[in-house]
Amino acid sequence: MPIDQAELNSDQVLRRDIPWETYMTTKLITGTALQLLRRYDKKTENERAPLLENDGPSYIRVFISILHDIQKEDIVEYVLALIDEMLTAKPNRAKLFHDKSLADEDIYEPFLRFLWKGSWFIQEKSSKILTLVVSARSNKNGLTANGEATDSKKKITTSDDVLKGLVEWLCVQLKKPSHPNRSVPASINCLAALLKEPVVRSSFVQADGVKLLVPLISPASTQQSIQLLYETCLCVWLLSYYEPAIEYLATSRALPRLLEVVKGSTKEKVVRLIVLTFKNLLSKGTFGAQMVDLGLPQIVQSLKAQAWSDEDLLDALNHLEEGLKDNIKKLSSFDKYKQEVLLGHLDRSPMHKDPIFWRDNITSFEENDFQTLRVLLMILETSSDPRALAVACYDLSQFIQHHPAGRVIVTDLKAKERVMKLMNHENAEVTKNALLCIQRLFLGAKYASVLQA
Repeated sequence: MPIDQAELNSDQVLRRDIPWETYMTTKLITGTALQLLRRYDKKTENERAPLLENDGPSYIRVFISILHDIQKEDIVEYVLALIDEMLTAKPNRAKLFHDKSLADEDIYEPFLRFLWKGSWFIQEKSSKILTLVVSARSNKNGLTANGEATDSKKKITTSDDVLKGLVEWLCVQLKKPSHPNRSVPASINCLAALLKEPVVRSSFVQADGVKLLVPLISPASTQQSIQLLYETCLCVWLLSYYEPAIEYLATSRALPRLLEVVKGSTKEKVVRLIVLTFKNLLSKGTFGAQMVDLGLPQIVQSLKAQAWSDEDLLDALNHLEEGLKDNIKKLSSFDKYKQEVLLGHLDRSPMHKDPIFWRDNITSFEENDFQTLRVLLMILETSSDPRALAVACYDLSQFIQHHPAGRVIVTDLKAKERVMKLMNHENAEVTKNALLCIQRLFLGAKYASVLQA
């Protein structure tokens, strides 16, 4: 789209003079609609407020009717700007769309249609208006347009249609933005409001939307980027109440990214949301173990030492501290090792070189069809970190040494080829441990130990 069209704003649109009389002459609007528009158009907020207070649904009916019947883009933009201006001044005016007198009006259809056609201005305003209006319905479980029963036989767009259509459009905008700067912030702003609803959480997870949020969790410095980060964290926090979304979060980089942000953020509202998210996730699956592994206990101590004014944040930090202590107590040495491997965070901690650890835990490697061992082999194939490669080679040599069938199992899993490649690695520590592993694989533990000595 042309850049001037892409950068269009409400002030520019509302400076237009719309010849409403011409539209009445051509019967595109009624005489009553013309009277209402003359009273409302080009007036100040103070002049419009009593009109909306006394006869709000009538103005909504006129706006909806124009959007249904007039397809001219400049008129559509103008009416959308009027509605947006009205709702920005007082967001609770969105309830006017659900007045009983509008039960037979398809209040959602034009906005839903405009998400997929017209200028960016039309798409952005339609998404914002739809989000406010659908969120203002009184019956959140109802399927009718405005939450009221209707005897109308014509098909009316339901709130479920709207929520699913909105989620689809928002995910498309996060994947392939229509506007280079405004698509992502506008979409996240809508999602932060909509994800309070169970049907939206379900649709968003089904659309694989969780992974679209993760790249947006990164340290922010400008006011605009801080607001985007805050609203992204709000989305993640809302999703942390929904089990299927938690499964997606567990397999993504969400946790390390949230930790990175909370370590450096001074914005209390951002820190509060992240800490509350951690509190929700602490008892779910392996999150507690991951948090311990990523150093969250130390970060919590650092956060507690800062002067926060928010009581909820202070309570959540205390709760998190106690929960993490419990997790540390519960984690066996093998649990800690397994978390290290599954997260790919292999380090030269004392555990790796402790013969007692290998002797006591060697049969634990057999769990889930040798899952931990298989991930260790995957690290050998995919990691570019010399430290992780060296430790993985060393651990593999320890498995061969301590497991009665170690050589057979490792050979069956085709580890030899992967380790052989690493014998020519540029890092000396990697080649040394790869050589040890190959020695144990070919010669057996007894002779390899002699060679190592």
